[in-house]
Amino acid sequence: MTVMIEPGLLAGAVTPPPSKSQAHRLLIARALAGENLDDPAHRADSQDIRATRDCLKSLREGEGELPVLECGESGSTLRFLIPVALALRGGGVFRGRGRLMDRPQEPYFRIFDGMGITHRREGDSLTVRGRLRPGEYPLPGDVSSQFVTGLLFALPLLEGESIIRLTSPLESRGYVDMTLQVLRDRGIRVEELPEGFRVPGGQQYGRGTLGEEADYSQAAFWLAAAGLGSPLTVDGLDPDSTQGDRCVVPYFQQLAGPGRVELDIAQCPDLAPALAVRAALRPGQTARLVNAGRLRLKECDRLAAIPEELNKLGGQLTEGADFLEIRGVERLLGGVADSHNDHRIAMMLAVAATRAEGTVTIRGAESVAKSYPDFWEVYESLGGRVLRQREEREACDM
Repeated sequence: MTVMIEPGLLAGAVTPPPSKSQAHRLLIARALAGENLDDPAHRADSQDIRATRDCLKSLREGEGELPVLECGESGSTLRFLIPVALALRGGGVFRGRGRLMDRPQEPYFRIFDGMGITHRREGDSLTVRGRLRPGEYPLPGDVSSQFVTGLLFALPLLEGESIIRLTSPLESRGYVDMTLQVLRDRGIRVEELPEGFRVPGGQQYGRGTLGEEADYSQAAFWLAAAGLGSPLTVDGLDPDSTQGDRCVVPYFQQLAGPGRVELDIAQCPDLAPALAVRAALRPGQTARLVNAGRLRLKECDRLAAIPEELNKLGGQLTEGADFLEIRGVERLLGGVADSHNDHRIAMMLAVAATRAEGTVTIRGAESVAKSYPDFWEVYESLGGRVLRQREEREACDM
């Protein structure tokens, strides 16, 4: 789908959808506790969340043959459920779309090779077969915290104690804190060590009390629009949340001031598109997003896509090996840009349109369904003038 957005600010109050990161974790905990996965009290609903829910249902069904788990384009679903499937069913056949199977899985594979667990990729399908055993699990902390989370969910189900030993500093620490919060809520014991985690075996998931929080990752785009002049109020955010992307609030406060700003996004890489579009419109000021190398491993190479698409609209951004340099301009001109089949790039461009002089056309706008299915309806409810048009295209990141 292509959307064409006429220039104009947004206005009103908006509540972001439930946190996608938290919703994945709550779903897995509910499944491991034997609870209903279709409880209407849980509002989170996006392509990624539906993928996790459907995969968990598949893990519950049948016996004998390996379950087939359709992960869509969700890296969280794939990485969280690989060890869970090994613990519960002796593995599974994981299927994905887009770039999913090209995203790194080597931290798991190195562990599996030492345990006799087989893994084989064929096109968009990954088959893993074997059983997790209690023991030591060495993991790098600078590829993705999702590997840590997947093991934290699975290891309590084993008979004996296991250790997750981090071989490099843990990035995106806030996401692991969110996992630990969900585990504690379910009565699962995990001891933090100086270089990892000790996980006793033989545990059972109990009932929990945690509810869904509004998502700071999605709120970032509305906060960016507000920082660019739209009179918006963003409701429903918990100031005491464990969400790592809560740092968007102080980061935007820095961007609201004068002078050069350097923002370290090692712990919050998903904020890069929202931070970049806000920084792109600080006239005469410079900002740099650093420790951004992991952006290359997302739904698209965001480190390349962010400057490529904002520059099409009149921005002045430069891509580095692991940073973005952003020179602020007075306004954007408008033009035609592409989402790269990436939900966060599409939403970034929608925010850019609020400060453009001409129409902003976004190809691949349907990509928002991955995390924020009603984004365009909400955008229009806030006064955005959007014209939709179906398109025939190949996603550029396939």
